[in-house]
Amino acid sequence: MAVLVVADNDNAHLRDGTHKTVTAALKLSPDVDLLVLGKGAKAVADAAAKITGVRKVLLAESDALGHGVAEAQADAVLALAGGYDAVLIPATAGGKNFAPRVAAKLDVAPISEIVEVVGPDTFVRPIYAGNALETIQSSDGKKIITVRPTAFAAAAEGGSAPIETVGGADASATRFVSEEMVKSDRPELTAAKIVVSGGRAMGSAEEFHKVIEPLADKLGAAVGASRAAVDAGYAPNDYQVGQTGKVVAPALYIAIGISGAIQHLAGMKDSKIIVAINKDADAPIFQVADYGLVADYKTAVPELMAALTAAGK
Repeated sequence: MAVLVVADNDNAHLRDGTHKTVTAALKLSPDVDLLVLGKGAKAVADAAAKITGVRKVLLAESDALGHGVAEAQADAVLALAGGYDAVLIPATAGGKNFAPRVAAKLDVAPISEIVEVVGPDTFVRPIYAGNALETIQSSDGKKIITVRPTAFAAAAEGGSAPIETVGGADASATRFVSEEMVKSDRPELTAAKIVVSGGRAMGSAEEFHKVIEPLADKLGAAVGASRAAVDAGYAPNDYQVGQTGKVVAPALYIAIGISGAIQHLAGMKDSKIIVAINKDADAPIFQVADYGLVADYKTAVPELMAALTAAGK
């Protein structure tokens, strides 16, 4: 059984989700190749070649691939899919965009957001906003699978796989127009070891930035938000954590003023340590929190900041 993993990258850096997807792939087969899609992405291919367990790295480049055009990405994968029994793709926004296109053209059912590999044709995935786990068995001859990276450990480095250049692809019916990238000195949300999130209780965008961001800066953390906070305009969309946002599993997740709706819990409940600050003692967030503080954040957060300063943070 041969497996192709599609790398998550930005043309310059190989993202951590790739290492974790390789871990899932190695549970299926020792024959794992890694496909890098992009433009000017030789550095990404070099980094991918160092992942332990990767047999070889395939580098496909074109203008459309460099901009992440889903149609071009799907075509590039389809050109290679014939030589593999399974294609594994990190369940990022981009991966979830082109994976169904690949499955549709191959006339197979996509298997989405797996969290466990049981066997070569059997997988576990969350359903009902993460409140239940479903074990599914696929009879398709070729499997197109998206992998939830937070469920797997990252593959180690130390390999030296050969790099092979393959043909790129350009979307015939779609063209790239423009993009607006958010720039931040903070860690990327899905890869951060610490995440500080704020909820609707912040009351305003000004209050959100005044309370959440200084604490995140002091801890070297990424900033997250509940959907309610994003919908209210307190935080941008790329901060959203939850079922319809980003799924995170940091070493420490601090939820401030977040009630804990199931949609939010689906995006952060796998965090190693969860700290919740909420003045409502009955807030659902306390059911998953390792440490809960029933208090007004307007008092608790300044006290926490003072304690961190006193500790030399």
